[in-house]
Amino acid sequence: MNSDPIWGQSAQAFQQFFGEQWSKAMQSFQQLEPGSQNKAAAHPGVQFEPGKLQSVQQDYVREATALWAAGMKAPVPKDKRFSAAPWEQNPLASFSAAAYALNAKALMGMAEAVQGDAKTRQRVRFAVEQWVAAMSPSNFMALNPDAQQKAIETRGESIAKGVQNLLHDIQQGHVSMTDESVFEVGKNVATTEGAVVYENEYFQLIEYKPLTAKVHERPFLMVPPCINKYYILDLQPENSLIRYAVSQGHRTFVVSWRNPDASMGDRTWDNYIEDAILRAIAVVQDIAGAKQINALGFCVGGTMLATGLAVLAARGEYPAASATFLTTLIDFQDTGILDVFIDENFVQYREMQMGQSGLLAGQELASTFSFLRPNDLVWNYVVGNYLKGETPPPFDLLYWNSDCTNLPGPWYAWYLRNFYLENNMVKPGRLTVCGEQIDLGLLDLPVYVYGSREDHIVPINASYAATQLLPGPTRFVMGASGHIAGVINPPAKNKRSHWLREDGQLPPTLPQWLEGAQELPGSWWTDWADWLKGHAGKQIAAPKRYGKGTAYQPLQAAPGSYVLQKA
Repeated sequence: MNSDPIWGQSAQAFQQFFGEQWSKAMQSFQQLEPGSQNKAAAHPGVQFEPGKLQSVQQDYVREATALWAAGMKAPVPKDKRFSAAPWEQNPLASFSAAAYALNAKALMGMAEAVQGDAKTRQRVRFAVEQWVAAMSPSNFMALNPDAQQKAIETRGESIAKGVQNLLHDIQQGHVSMTDESVFEVGKNVATTEGAVVYENEYFQLIEYKPLTAKVHERPFLMVPPCINKYYILDLQPENSLIRYAVSQGHRTFVVSWRNPDASMGDRTWDNYIEDAILRAIAVVQDIAGAKQINALGFCVGGTMLATGLAVLAARGEYPAASATFLTTLIDFQDTGILDVFIDENFVQYREMQMGQSGLLAGQELASTFSFLRPNDLVWNYVVGNYLKGETPPPFDLLYWNSDCTNLPGPWYAWYLRNFYLENNMVKPGRLTVCGEQIDLGLLDLPVYVYGSREDHIVPINASYAATQLLPGPTRFVMGASGHIAGVINPPAKNKRSHWLREDGQLPPTLPQWLEGAQELPGSWWTDWADWLKGHAGKQIAAPKRYGKGTAYQPLQAAPGSYVLQKA
């Protein structure tokens, strides 16, 4: 290959070009004097920590010199974006990948060296991460030898298919992460047998058919997040938390949220608590004829459940025998990477934009979450779908992830200010919801708190913080993996692990808790099932029909109609 005259001329031109650019970059980099006030004319406000900047400069000069000396024999970086054989086989590609990796490392090092408060530094890191991810040579046809080779092998068919994929995704409004044509809600996802037994403009309540001859006397209500469809809890029979709960002998009900349209653009947080959370609790009590129920909230569904129970406690009502909170923010002191978006100006802008009426488009929220992991959830699919013309493989979780939902603007703006910005939930009497002052100290009930160790949406420290707020007996468990995969981890798969502390101690911080915790293989579901059984009451004969009398007749088969509505 090196003897090819065309290749030789290209390599020479490539090397000359990069040599000129490298020389300019090195001169500019070395002119950044640590501690100097004139850091860069283009960024007059940027200040760097002298020691860190000097270390980044020295490392860059040393590694750049070594890379330039290696030239076209530079090794390909160990990065899955460059793992295909053509990156190794093409010296131009391997050199561009190595140069990119070096520059990315230097940029991230400079981001770490920026002086400022924690939020400013976090925002700089986030912005640099986005830029670095976008500028990978793997994202460009002219620099991606793997995509080029596929185009040659398919005689251009992959390029034509990539254009078709791009046009399709533009039309549907989001990048395809899976082959969405394979899935259909109610056919091969969300298939656990049940019926809608109640609905209002906010939600449908689904009751599931018992799988056991007897059920516990206290019914079980699940509240999923309203920012997603409920069937994350019921993807496939083998990984359905809903089906698992039913199989454990619980008379199970689930809230299926309506996907808001313009007619709901003025709905508030109070509306959702009074007319959805409290209404769902009351209906489940009425149908089952039970004084108390057990309840579970997932993500923001857990935040709403905690709010609803606090409202009821302020009214002197205690309908929950226990509550389970899965990856739930109650204390918003640590909101992780999402904190980069939140400040007074941003919240005021959202309040002016949609604080009185309007909708937050589901795709906007979905895109935000995707760019929290840009290489895995954005650029990976750009390369596969458009440069290589591939159809992503079917994956139920990613199908659900793409099935986004809208949010009423007033609900969203109130949530941003009172939770993410001001963290008012943890301040007794600070929040007034549905006419009641909120005090979490009144929620004196048994609580099971689950957090995922690698969660980028609800950081594990934030999950653990709930244990310091709720006065009742609390059990905490930490699972492996992230926000979704950590939760949807059925025992039959025998995957991942979880951590428990059997002495029941809940010290002030997670690191202190971990000192006495034990890692156990497999799913946390079995531990939770044993705990829940202790609060579910005696067993009674399973109901033979859905609902109750004429007041709560089956309206339609599960999964109902609300879950089918598109954003």
